[in-house]
Amino acid sequence: MIVDMPDTTTGAVTKRLLQLRESNGVITMGRVLTLVVCTLDSSEAEDAIDAANDASREHPCRVVVLARGDREVATKLDAQIRVGGDAGAAEVIVLRLQGELINHESSVVIPFLLPDTPVVAWWPRGAPEFPSKDSVGRLATRRITDATFAADPQATIKKRRDFYAPGDTDLAWSRITYWRALLTAAMDEPPFEPIESVTVSGLRNEPALDMLAGWLAARLDCPVRRRSGALVVRLHRPSVSVAIERPQTGRTATLTRTGDPDQRIALARRETRDCLAEELRRLDADEIYAEALAGIERVTYE
Repeated sequence: MIVDMPDTTTGAVTKRLLQLRESNGVITMGRVLTLVVCTLDSSEAEDAIDAANDASREHPCRVVVLARGDREVATKLDAQIRVGGDAGAAEVIVLRLQGELINHESSVVIPFLLPDTPVVAWWPRGAPEFPSKDSVGRLATRRITDATFAADPQATIKKRRDFYAPGDTDLAWSRITYWRALLTAAMDEPPFEPIESVTVSGLRNEPALDMLAGWLAARLDCPVRRRSGALVVRLHRPSVSVAIERPQTGRTATLTRTGDPDQRIALARRETRDCLAEELRRLDADEIYAEALAGIERVTYE
Protein backbone atom coordinates (compact mmCIF):
# COMPACT_ATOMS: atom_id res chain seq x y z
CA MET A 1 0.00 0.00 0.00
CA ILE A 2 1.31 3.46 -0.93
CA VAL A 3 -0.25 6.62 0.49
CA ASP A 4 0.77 9.96 -1.06
CA MET A 5 0.53 13.12 1.04
CA PRO A 6 1.52 16.21 -0.99
CA ASP A 7 2.21 19.54 0.75
CA THR A 8 1.75 18.17 4.25
CA THR A 9 3.21 18.38 7.77
CA THR A 10 4.97 15.92 10.04
CA GLY A 11 1.96 15.98 12.35
CA ALA A 12 -0.39 14.98 9.53
CA VAL A 13 1.93 12.16 8.47
CA THR A 14 2.13 10.84 12.03
CA LYS A 15 -1.67 10.92 12.30
CA ARG A 16 -2.03 9.04 9.01
CA LEU A 17 0.39 6.36 10.24
CA LEU A 18 -1.78 5.85 13.31
CA GLN A 19 -4.88 5.55 11.13
CA LEU A 20 -3.21 2.94 8.93
CA ARG A 21 -2.18 1.01 12.01
CA GLU A 22 -5.74 0.94 13.34
CA SER A 23 -7.56 0.27 10.06
CA ASN A 24 -5.16 -2.13 8.35
CA GLY A 25 -3.32 -3.76 11.19
CA VAL A 26 -0.06 -2.03 10.27
CA ILE A 27 2.06 -2.08 13.42
CA THR A 28 5.54 -1.13 14.53
CA MET A 29 5.89 -4.08 16.91
CA GLY A 30 9.04 -6.02 16.21
CA ARG A 31 10.88 -3.11 14.56
CA VAL A 32 14.46 -3.35 15.78
CA LEU A 33 15.69 0.05 14.62
CA THR A 34 14.98 3.22 12.67
CA LEU A 35 16.98 3.59 9.46
CA VAL A 36 17.24 7.19 8.26
CA VAL A 37 18.30 7.38 4.61
CA CYS A 38 19.66 10.77 3.51
CA THR A 39 19.53 11.07 -0.28
CA LEU A 40 20.63 13.90 -2.53
CA ASP A 41 17.41 14.02 -4.55
CA SER A 42 14.20 12.16 -5.28
CA SER A 43 15.65 10.28 -8.26
CA GLU A 44 18.25 8.64 -6.00
CA ALA A 45 15.70 7.70 -3.35
CA GLU A 46 14.18 4.70 -5.17
CA ASP A 47 17.46 2.76 -5.38
CA ALA A 48 18.09 3.45 -1.70
CA ILE A 49 14.56 2.33 -0.78
CA ASP A 50 15.01 -0.93 -2.71
CA ALA A 51 18.27 -1.66 -0.85
CA ALA A 52 16.69 -0.77 2.50
CA ASN A 53 13.66 -2.97 1.81
CA ASP A 54 15.89 -5.94 1.07
CA ALA A 55 17.96 -5.32 4.20
CA SER A 56 14.77 -4.98 6.27
CA ARG A 57 13.92 -8.65 5.67
CA GLU A 58 16.82 -9.45 7.97
CA HIS A 59 16.39 -6.36 10.16
CA PRO A 60 12.71 -5.31 10.44
CA CYS A 61 12.78 -1.55 10.80
CA ARG A 62 11.13 1.76 10.08
CA VAL A 63 12.81 3.43 7.11
CA VAL A 64 12.67 7.22 6.96
CA VAL A 65 13.91 8.55 3.62
CA LEU A 66 14.92 12.21 3.34
CA ALA A 67 14.90 13.28 -0.32
CA ARG A 68 16.29 16.77 -0.83
CA GLY A 69 14.64 18.88 -3.48
CA ASP A 70 15.24 22.47 -4.64
CA ARG A 71 16.53 24.89 -2.01
CA GLU A 72 15.42 27.92 -4.02
CA VAL A 73 11.67 27.19 -4.11
CA ALA A 74 9.00 27.72 -1.47
CA THR A 75 9.28 25.59 1.66
CA LYS A 76 7.19 22.46 1.34
CA LEU A 77 7.04 18.86 2.58
CA ASP A 78 5.69 16.10 0.36
CA ALA A 79 5.35 12.71 2.03
CA GLN A 80 4.65 9.15 1.04
CA ILE A 81 3.92 6.19 3.30
CA ARG A 82 4.63 2.64 2.09
CA VAL A 83 3.53 -0.39 4.04
CA GLY A 84 2.83 -4.04 3.35
CA GLY A 85 4.19 -5.52 0.14
CA ASP A 86 5.60 -2.16 -1.00
CA ALA A 87 7.90 -1.94 2.02
CA GLY A 88 9.44 -5.39 2.46
CA ALA A 89 9.61 -6.09 6.19
CA ALA A 90 9.86 -2.37 6.85
CA GLU A 91 7.57 0.61 7.14
CA VAL A 92 8.81 3.26 4.70
CA ILE A 93 8.20 6.98 5.10
CA VAL A 94 9.51 9.10 2.22
CA LEU A 95 9.86 12.80 3.04
CA ARG A 96 10.64 15.09 0.09
CA LEU A 97 11.99 18.39 1.38
CA GLN A 98 11.79 21.68 -0.51
CA GLY A 99 13.18 25.13 0.25
CA GLU A 100 14.35 26.10 3.71
CA LEU A 101 13.20 22.75 5.10
CA ILE A 102 16.35 21.14 3.66
CA ASN A 103 18.37 22.99 6.31
CA HIS A 104 16.34 21.39 9.11
CA GLU A 105 16.48 17.68 8.30
CA SER A 106 16.88 16.52 11.90
CA SER A 107 13.75 18.41 12.98
CA VAL A 108 11.77 16.67 10.24
CA VAL A 109 13.12 13.24 11.21
CA ILE A 110 12.66 13.33 14.98
CA PRO A 111 8.83 12.83 15.00
CA PHE A 112 9.27 9.53 13.12
CA LEU A 113 11.97 7.89 15.26
CA LEU A 114 10.71 4.76 16.99
CA PRO A 115 10.95 5.04 20.79
CA ASP A 116 13.56 2.97 22.63
CA THR A 117 15.20 1.64 19.44
CA PRO A 118 18.58 2.48 17.88
CA VAL A 119 18.82 4.98 15.05
CA VAL A 120 21.04 4.29 12.02
CA ALA A 121 21.83 7.02 9.48
CA TRP A 122 22.83 6.06 5.93
CA TRP A 123 24.08 8.36 3.18
CA PRO A 124 24.09 6.40 -0.14
CA ARG A 125 25.84 9.36 -1.79
CA GLY A 126 27.00 12.82 -0.80
CA ALA A 127 27.81 12.00 2.82
CA PRO A 128 28.91 14.87 5.07
CA GLU A 129 32.64 15.19 5.67
CA PHE A 130 32.13 14.70 9.43
CA PRO A 131 29.11 12.33 9.74
CA SER A 132 29.00 12.33 13.55
CA LYS A 133 28.58 16.13 13.59
CA ASP A 134 25.88 16.24 10.94
CA SER A 135 22.42 17.16 12.26
CA VAL A 136 21.03 13.72 11.37
CA GLY A 137 24.28 11.96 12.29
CA ARG A 138 24.01 13.29 15.85
CA LEU A 139 20.72 11.40 16.24
CA ALA A 140 22.28 8.09 15.21
CA THR A 141 24.26 5.46 17.09
CA ARG A 142 25.52 4.08 13.78
CA ARG A 143 26.44 6.15 10.70
CA ILE A 144 26.92 4.47 7.31
CA THR A 145 28.59 6.21 4.37
CA ASP A 146 29.73 4.96 0.94
CA ALA A 147 32.92 6.38 -0.56
CA THR A 148 32.40 4.29 -3.72
CA PHE A 149 30.17 6.90 -5.33
CA ALA A 150 32.13 9.99 -4.28
CA ALA A 151 33.69 12.27 -6.89
CA ASP A 152 37.16 11.11 -5.74
CA PRO A 153 36.64 7.77 -3.95
CA GLN A 154 40.29 7.30 -2.94
CA ALA A 155 40.61 10.76 -1.41
CA THR A 156 37.24 10.33 0.30
CA ILE A 157 38.11 7.05 2.03
CA LYS A 158 41.38 8.56 3.26
CA LYS A 159 39.44 11.46 4.78
CA ARG A 160 37.21 9.01 6.65
CA ARG A 161 40.26 8.36 8.84
CA ASP A 162 40.61 12.05 9.75
CA PHE A 163 36.95 12.47 10.69
CA TYR A 164 36.26 9.05 12.20
CA ALA A 165 34.10 8.76 15.33
CA PRO A 166 32.95 5.53 17.07
CA GLY A 167 29.83 4.31 15.25
CA ASP A 168 31.04 5.35 11.79
CA THR A 169 31.44 2.81 8.99
CA ASP A 170 31.58 2.79 5.19
CA LEU A 171 30.12 0.27 2.76
CA ALA A 172 33.55 0.07 1.11
CA TRP A 173 34.51 -1.89 4.24
CA SER A 174 31.73 -4.46 4.00
CA ARG A 175 32.39 -4.92 0.28
CA ILE A 176 35.64 -6.71 1.17
CA THR A 177 34.24 -9.06 3.85
CA TYR A 178 34.65 -12.14 1.65
CA TRP A 179 38.11 -11.06 0.52
CA ARG A 180 39.19 -10.71 4.14
CA ALA A 181 37.81 -14.17 4.98
CA LEU A 182 39.64 -15.78 2.05
CA LEU A 183 42.93 -14.04 2.83
CA THR A 184 42.69 -15.03 6.49
CA ALA A 185 42.13 -18.66 5.51
CA ALA A 186 45.04 -18.52 3.06
CA MET A 187 47.38 -17.22 5.75
CA ASP A 188 46.40 -20.08 8.06
CA GLU A 189 47.83 -22.64 5.63
CA PRO A 190 51.39 -24.01 6.00
CA PRO A 191 54.16 -23.06 5.81
CA PHE A 192 53.53 -20.77 8.77
CA GLU A 193 56.09 -18.17 7.81
CA PRO A 194 55.69 -14.44 8.40
CA ILE A 195 54.28 -12.35 5.58
CA GLU A 196 57.15 -10.29 4.19
CA SER A 197 55.14 -7.99 1.90
CA VAL A 198 51.72 -7.55 0.29
CA THR A 199 50.61 -6.12 -3.04
CA VAL A 200 47.03 -4.96 -3.58
CA SER A 201 46.19 -4.12 -7.19
CA GLY A 202 42.98 -2.95 -8.83
CA LEU A 203 41.09 0.12 -10.03
CA ARG A 204 42.41 3.35 -8.57
CA ASN A 205 38.90 4.57 -7.79
CA GLU A 206 37.87 1.48 -5.82
CA PRO A 207 37.98 2.51 -2.13
CA ALA A 208 37.27 -1.05 -1.00
CA LEU A 209 40.80 -1.94 -2.12
CA ASP A 210 42.23 0.95 -0.11
CA MET A 211 40.37 -0.42 2.91
CA LEU A 212 41.74 -3.90 2.17
CA ALA A 213 45.30 -2.56 1.90
CA GLY A 214 44.86 -0.60 5.16
CA TRP A 215 43.51 -3.67 6.96
CA LEU A 216 46.45 -5.82 5.80
CA ALA A 217 48.95 -3.12 6.79
CA ALA A 218 47.40 -2.85 10.25
CA ARG A 219 47.15 -6.58 10.89
CA LEU A 220 50.36 -7.86 9.33
CA ASP A 221 52.75 -5.04 10.18
CA CYS A 222 54.62 -5.46 6.89
CA PRO A 223 55.09 -3.35 3.74
CA VAL A 224 51.87 -3.07 1.70
CA ARG A 225 51.84 -1.64 -1.81
CA ARG A 226 48.70 -0.38 -3.55
CA ARG A 227 48.84 -0.35 -7.34
CA SER A 228 46.49 0.36 -10.24
CA GLY A 229 45.95 -2.56 -12.59
CA ALA A 230 44.37 -6.01 -12.62
CA LEU A 231 42.35 -6.99 -9.54
CA VAL A 232 44.70 -9.16 -7.48
CA VAL A 233 46.04 -9.43 -3.91
CA ARG A 234 49.44 -11.11 -3.39
CA LEU A 235 50.95 -12.21 -0.08
CA HIS A 236 54.68 -12.86 -0.16
CA ARG A 237 56.31 -15.30 2.28
CA PRO A 238 59.99 -16.38 2.18
CA SER A 239 59.20 -19.67 0.40
CA VAL A 240 55.60 -19.31 -0.77
CA SER A 241 53.48 -16.64 -2.48
CA VAL A 242 49.69 -16.66 -2.35
CA ALA A 243 47.49 -14.66 -4.71
CA ILE A 244 43.76 -14.14 -5.17
CA GLU A 245 42.87 -12.74 -8.59
CA ARG A 246 39.51 -11.96 -10.18
CA PRO A 247 38.40 -10.18 -13.37
CA GLN A 248 37.16 -6.68 -12.55
CA THR A 249 33.56 -7.55 -13.44
CA GLY A 250 33.82 -11.30 -12.84
CA ARG A 251 32.15 -13.52 -10.28
CA THR A 252 34.83 -16.19 -9.87
CA ALA A 253 38.32 -15.69 -8.44
CA THR A 254 41.44 -17.83 -8.76
CA LEU A 255 43.57 -18.63 -5.73
CA THR A 256 47.16 -19.53 -6.58
CA ARG A 257 49.80 -20.83 -4.19
CA THR A 258 53.40 -21.69 -5.02
CA GLY A 259 53.65 -25.42 -5.70
CA ASP A 260 49.88 -26.11 -5.49
CA PRO A 261 47.18 -26.39 -8.17
CA ASP A 262 45.04 -23.29 -8.74
CA GLN A 263 41.67 -23.12 -6.97
CA ARG A 264 38.49 -21.49 -8.30
CA ILE A 265 36.42 -19.58 -5.76
CA ALA A 266 33.04 -17.85 -6.01
CA LEU A 267 33.74 -14.18 -5.27
CA ALA A 268 31.21 -11.86 -6.90
CA ARG A 269 31.11 -8.16 -6.11
CA ARG A 270 28.72 -7.54 -3.23
CA GLU A 271 25.53 -5.60 -3.83
CA THR A 272 24.71 -2.52 -1.78
CA ARG A 273 21.75 -4.26 -0.12
CA ASP A 274 23.99 -7.08 1.14
CA CYS A 275 26.57 -4.64 2.50
CA LEU A 276 23.84 -2.60 4.20
CA ALA A 277 22.33 -5.69 5.82
CA GLU A 278 25.76 -6.66 7.15
CA GLU A 279 26.36 -3.23 8.67
CA LEU A 280 22.96 -3.31 10.38
CA ARG A 281 23.97 -6.47 12.25
CA ARG A 282 26.10 -4.50 14.65
CA LEU A 283 25.24 -1.22 16.31
CA ASP A 284 28.42 -0.70 18.33
CA ALA A 285 31.74 0.80 17.29
CA ASP A 286 33.62 -1.21 14.67
CA GLU A 287 37.18 -1.11 16.02
CA ILE A 288 38.64 -3.20 13.19
CA TYR A 289 37.22 -0.75 10.64
CA ALA A 290 38.92 2.05 12.55
CA GLU A 291 42.22 0.12 12.52
CA ALA A 292 41.92 -0.42 8.76
CA LEU A 293 41.36 3.30 8.21
CA ALA A 294 44.45 4.06 10.27
CA GLY A 295 46.38 1.41 8.34
CA ILE A 296 45.83 3.26 5.04
CA GLU A 297 48.44 5.77 6.19
CA ARG A 298 51.04 2.97 6.18
CA VAL A 299 50.25 1.85 2.61
CA THR A 300 52.68 2.76 -0.19
CA TYR A 301 50.91 3.96 -3.34
CA GLU A 302 52.58 3.27 -6.68
